[in-house]
Amino acid sequence: MTLTHGTLSLEELAEEARQRTIDTVLVAFADPYGRLMGKRFDAEHFTDHGAAHGTHACDYLLTADMEMEPVQGYRFASWQLGYGDVLLRPDLGTLRRASWLDRSAIVLCDVATADGSDEVAVAPRSILRRQLERATTAGFTVQAASELEYYVFEDSFRRAAESGYTGLTPMGWYLEDYHLLQGTREERFTAELRRHLRDSGIPVENSKGEWGRGQHEINVAYGEALAMADRHALLKQAAKEIAESLGASITFMAKPAADQAGSSCHIHLSLWRGETNAFAGDERLGPVAGSDVFRHFLAGWMAHADELLVLYAPTVNSYKRFEDSSWAPTRAAWSFDNRTAGFRVVGSGQSLRIECRIPGADVNPYLAFAAALASGLDGVERHLEPEPMVEGDVYGASALPRLPRSLHEAVARFEASAFAREALGEDVVEHYAHFYNSEQAAFERAVTDWERNRYFERI
Repeated sequence: MTLTHGTLSLEELAEEARQRTIDTVLVAFADPYGRLMGKRFDAEHFTDHGAAHGTHACDYLLTADMEMEPVQGYRFASWQLGYGDVLLRPDLGTLRRASWLDRSAIVLCDVATADGSDEVAVAPRSILRRQLERATTAGFTVQAASELEYYVFEDSFRRAAESGYTGLTPMGWYLEDYHLLQGTREERFTAELRRHLRDSGIPVENSKGEWGRGQHEINVAYGEALAMADRHALLKQAAKEIAESLGASITFMAKPAADQAGSSCHIHLSLWRGETNAFAGDERLGPVAGSDVFRHFLAGWMAHADELLVLYAPTVNSYKRFEDSSWAPTRAAWSFDNRTAGFRVVGSGQSLRIECRIPGADVNPYLAFAAALASGLDGVERHLEPEPMVEGDVYGASALPRLPRSLHEAVARFEASAFAREALGEDVVEHYAHFYNSEQAAFERAVTDWERNRYFERI
């Protein structure tokens, strides 16, 4: 038997394939947006061949835009290079039921060169793995959690697309933060999501209404950082496919409507040595009792927030969430148990952790966790000291610099960052700077409803 309900060993999968209780295995990896890409395998073929040898996919998938167009200008893959293969290497530790799909399992993959000789450095899971190796070398393991918010609508995805994503009916019709009655109206979706996650080896803590009409949050149990990033990616995939099966739709946009709250992805993180939280200690930092490791990690994470912001806020839409008095932070200050700060320290002793409130629900978890670790470990290595804690309303702390206000500004800081190039690698910075610049360029070419409404008649 496996340790976690819903996960599978290869032997258990083989037996279920023989019994025909599972006949399909989704072999998946995360692209730069955090979307899952891959193939569906016959379950018996996967157990006999795919598990050991993996499968190949076109390398353009690490350079394609949201519309699956092969964008030019990358060193990694292009028409000039012929768009060859990468090898998808199944991580059998991620093998689990996909209980929300009929007779299906799913496994996540690392991305390697076509001959399997080396990892693909620009693949999101590879980027996180390298930062986790740094943590291991320093004597730490990393525990993390990501709290995902979303909006859910009565309209199907097809109906939403046909309407241009306008005039949609949210499942809830007034603000429902912690509101149990309003939450009940969404249980036909949210309860299904909780149950299928649990039955697919993703332990769920709870769900709750959020500060928007039809907005909810679901929290899965914290865990080792790579496993948590995997859970995050699988949660989004399951949520969309469950919504599809119910004739509903869901969005993880950071700011789906100007008059509604944005959707966040709060990241909780701590370093551990064996069974002991390395953040725990007796050194005072304002009201917090913690260790030198805690203090230095917090300082590093904060110090590099601006230059790595694009890894927390990856789309044009991300920056519309950063509004004062909106529950989304606008400044990279820290405070204790204060939801107006970009960095909220919570817990005590063995539960002491840092919550970064900067990322939106559109974040790629592998890249966000990698950015957090790269920054925090730099603080630990260089014994950085955090700025003084800010008390009260951080939105009103006008002397503090604001976070970058646009994707254009954030990617410029990322490209110019010597730290990003040292910590993540020249190839990663070049690849993702081009990726985000291409996203910005696509937006700048678009003609929006706002422009038509403003200028069609009156200009």
